Amino acid sequence: MPPSPDQILSSVFGYDSFRGHQEAIIQHLLNGGDALVLMPTGGGKSLCYQIPALIRPGVAVVVSPLIALMRDQVEALRQLGVRAAYLNSTLEWEAARRIENQLLREELDLIYVAPERLLTEGFLSLLARTRLALFAIDEAHCVSQWGHDFRPEYRQLTVLHERFPEVPRCALTATADEPTRREIVERLGLEQAKAFTSSFDRPNIRYQVVPKQNGRRQLLGFLKREHPTDAGIVYCLSRKRVEEIARFLSEQGFTALPYHAGLPADRRQEHQARFLQEDGVIMVATVAFGMGIDKPDVRFVAHLELPKSLEGYYQETGRAGRDGLPADAWMTYGLADVITLRQLLAASQAEERHRHVERIKLEAMLGYCESTSCRRQVLLGYFGERLPQPCGNCDVCLEPMPTWDGTEAARKALSCVYRTGQRFGVQHLTDVLLGRMTDRIQSFGHHKLSTFGIGTELDEGQWRSAFRQLVAAGLLTVDLERRGGLRLTSECRPLLRGETTIHFRRDSAPKKTRAQPSSLPSGFEDPDTQTLWESLRAQRLKLAREQGVPPYVIFHDATLRELVVNRPRSLAELGCLPGIGERKLEAYGRIFLEVLRAHKERWGRSS
Repeated sequence: MPPSPDQILSSVFGYDSFRGHQEAIIQHLLNGGDALVLMPTGGGKSLCYQIPALIRPGVAVVVSPLIALMRDQVEALRQLGVRAAYLNSTLEWEAARRIENQLLREELDLIYVAPERLLTEGFLSLLARTRLALFAIDEAHCVSQWGHDFRPEYRQLTVLHERFPEVPRCALTATADEPTRREIVERLGLEQAKAFTSSFDRPNIRYQVVPKQNGRRQLLGFLKREHPTDAGIVYCLSRKRVEEIARFLSEQGFTALPYHAGLPADRRQEHQARFLQEDGVIMVATVAFGMGIDKPDVRFVAHLELPKSLEGYYQETGRAGRDGLPADAWMTYGLADVITLRQLLAASQAEERHRHVERIKLEAMLGYCESTSCRRQVLLGYFGERLPQPCGNCDVCLEPMPTWDGTEAARKALSCVYRTGQRFGVQHLTDVLLGRMTDRIQSFGHHKLSTFGIGTELDEGQWRSAFRQLVAAGLLTVDLERRGGLRLTSECRPLLRGETTIHFRRDSAPKKTRAQPSSLPSGFEDPDTQTLWESLRAQRLKLAREQGVPPYVIFHDATLRELVVNRPRSLAELGCLPGIGERKLEAYGRIFLEVLRAHKERWGRSS
């Protein structure tokens, strides 16, 4: 009799219970059914196909879009004693041939492969001679042309069902709005698949959005205040900005590395390896970095420019706190970000239907940024999920957003836009409203307008905020042909006619929030636990370097925290902790028990 899912969960992966829909998905695949799995990052998607792969006869084929992701997942499985391998372009011919022979001899439980290789006739023929347990299509949102990570090869994966109709398929993603879900089903031929949708909520992530003043200084303040020694990711829109911010943070004493498509491949690989294998490294990157990064102890994700969509934002922020411990999603944005993204959209060669969808996505992103209600409710609502109560773990909930009646100010701003000819940017419009006699205002004769000097009740920062929020609300639009000049939209008419009102959020300097201790569990700040924690991490790092793997492949931070809390004294006690299966207990149990013993002896004498 094959082992049960519960037995494998305990003996191989070291956990005593399933989460959410995991058990139901596993049983469905064991019964030969197809599945569409929508589960947040860190929710345990991999177990949903890895456990059936260890029970069903044959090998499970996992379609994965990134080489780095394959390598990390295979190494983690090997640490657990699972027979896993990958086939990709990094392998020499002899190594690839050896793995193909293992596949034919049924010496593997899982094989990871990129869609490009899977779709070759040679590999499909190889699969035809292999007993197959299941197909797992990871990052399935890549099939959607409306998605943020579109991969054309994913469109051709229907060949799996056509050639191997009896083999169950499981498509998995952490990011998919309703149109993307429909396209996954249609493009992959999953009309008969059972859908398992978990909550997209990541309650351990604290969301914060601040109006941009000096982006890099604001970022520096956030890092010094909240994450002075933590690993994290900083996203920027351009390669030039990536280089600038990485250099700035390095000058400020952080270990910060750049990552973008313009860097040589070997340098990108070096930086990614350091990020994965060292503690406290900050990766400053474009969105070219991140998909499939399995590092569980990323304590923050920061955005210095506005993402293009809420799907992209959710996917990127989801790389923080995969271990379930507290993490931050921090973003600063301003009107200039909106203008930049709209310029990129206008310059796109995509068909009009695609650009229309992208405009809608951008508007949803703006709505999230300017929201005066719980950010998590707005974010989850975009994915069709209702959160009944405010989350209590975003900036709006922790520091309720003050608002003010901006109706009169909005009418003045809109009138100023109209009377100056609907072709000037925020700085000029603000100068007119404040009555500043600049050379530009005199040359255009705008000091003679009725709107000149009518806005002195607000300062320059408040007017900039008002214009930004009017753009976000759709009452003004950016004229890209006039270098960011503002124009009225038809949506502003009810406000100008006095039929509606508008409230603005009152921008203020971010208050200091309680830093989340990231190197230790909450409340573990005494010298004893600090020393033990550092000793355990040092031992983990030593083992990882000896094997050439990331430290989290040995043990996650969450498992080390369990060692600090429970301080087991025997292999039996150690084996009861989450994340320690039989193979890891055998390989590392005595080593870490010795660290605990030495610490107790040392601190026992000192006390």
